[in-house]
Amino acid sequence: MPQITPNLWFDTQSEEAAEFYVSVFPNSKITNVSYYGEAGPRPAGTVLTVVFVLDGQEFTAINGGPEFTFDEAVSFLINCADQEEVDYYWDKLSEGGEESQCGWLKDKYGLSWQVVPAAMEVLFADPDPARADRAMKAMLGMRKLDVAALQAAADGA
Repeated sequence: MPQITPNLWFDTQSEEAAEFYVSVFPNSKITNVSYYGEAGPRPAGTVLTVVFVLDGQEFTAINGGPEFTFDEAVSFLINCADQEEVDYYWDKLSEGGEESQCGWLKDKYGLSWQVVPAAMEVLFADPDPARADRAMKAMLGMRKLDVAALQAAADGA
């Protein structure tokens, strides 16, 4: 099966964004940078694409111009082991960006992320629908997700 690689369209910030992302995620690196040649459409020597890997997942970033921008229709979900990971990724990715609700944020490049604790999926799949509903209601009122508060809500506390 062929590998699926997300391709992220930037105006001019692909290299800067890739450097930022590899600084946030462990086991990450930039693997290739290519440049526009004389054929254009951008000036020769301008960064065309940046290939980078975030903890095993390859991405390509392209400096394609201002015609297209990111929106919430596509986001990347980060499954966090615990509150410490939620706090780390939320703080790093929201810096200079925009916090939303329910664990969603836009980073400083406009890319949407969902920073989600693994415990949330367990709570929402609870066999007791009342527990799951209480956890869902609590989540809907949050920006950054709080594992202890979600658990307390599920417990009816």
